[in-house]
Amino acid sequence: MEQAINIYRLGIKELRSLWRDPMMLVLIFYAFSLGIYAAATGMPETLHKAPIAIVDEDQSPLSNRVSSAFYPPHFTQPALINLPQVDKGLDAGTYTFALDIPPNFQRDVLAGRHPTVQLNVDATSMTQAFTGGGYIQQIVQGEASEFLAGTRSAATGPVSMNLRARFNPNLTQSWFASLMEIINNVTMLSIILTGAALIREREHGTIEHLLVMPVTPFEIMASKVWAMGLVVLIACGLSLIFMVQGLLGVPIEGSIALFLLGAALHLFATTSMGIFMGTIARSMPQFGLLLMLVLLPLQMLSGGVTARESMPDFVQMVMLVAPTTHFVSMSQAVLYRGAGFAVVWHQFLSIIAIGSLFFFAALTRFRKTISSMT
Repeated sequence: MEQAINIYRLGIKELRSLWRDPMMLVLIFYAFSLGIYAAATGMPETLHKAPIAIVDEDQSPLSNRVSSAFYPPHFTQPALINLPQVDKGLDAGTYTFALDIPPNFQRDVLAGRHPTVQLNVDATSMTQAFTGGGYIQQIVQGEASEFLAGTRSAATGPVSMNLRARFNPNLTQSWFASLMEIINNVTMLSIILTGAALIREREHGTIEHLLVMPVTPFEIMASKVWAMGLVVLIACGLSLIFMVQGLLGVPIEGSIALFLLGAALHLFATTSMGIFMGTIARSMPQFGLLLMLVLLPLQMLSGGVTARESMPDFVQMVMLVAPTTHFVSMSQAVLYRGAGFAVVWHQFLSIIAIGSLFFFAALTRFRKTISSMT
């Protein structure tokens, strides 16, 4: 009972210390508000309002037909320019695409000569350049084929495919990006807050005050785990309800309570990782460098950015010991597909087992650090 009271009171001290740290409060607010919105809307993978210019040197019914095939939302209304304006527009960033339809384009198509249409692309907009190049090629070829056939009806192939996209029927990028940003921020902030709390104790000299108090290293560490984990969990829940569901309009298929339960278990593991890293680093700059070495692999290789199945087998096996791998899998199943506890219980067990190992490893390291200071 006395141990629980000490953990509670030390945790309240951590919360008060965090409240007096405006930079950390700004970081938490930004990560779960503007950061979520920017990740969801800032860089779409799909083509959206790409500026395009067309040089029509043929002025034929077919070239007019090709020019009229580009329209919002994939492209802006095409700007009809002359050939000397192409380089100027691309250099100024006015256009991402400049399509040059050559003279006698229609005549050569009708004669079967396979004319060449030049597409100039501003590849500094890499994502739109890659996607838009394929779109434009399909549009030009499709319009030319329909013009030769004399009809806009598509030819019937020997096999037809009925495509049904589940869980995200419109393939909306913000649905995926916003939820994955929350998952990544839960990992990032939990490590930062606990590690910074421990380093702050050392830099401010308050760790010596704790050493002369009748508290154990376990109580000190457990208080930091529950206090920082609670802050991140509350911020995560509010962001999920008000930012993702409210502002961005992303539908949540599963139980938010079940997701938050999994997030709490994940926070148990990541806050322990933060304390372990805080015992290694001697200052905040060192902690920041160590954080980059740990955080980037956790986020890039856990399945949130790239499917784990496309990674080498060795990487897949190594990442099984990372709590983020199981947390991402659980979160996607619950939030996207509406899975219940019967589906994700093994991820819960994996997170608990990994979190326990990290906690005891961090506690062992923390005790050695404390003993070396006495």
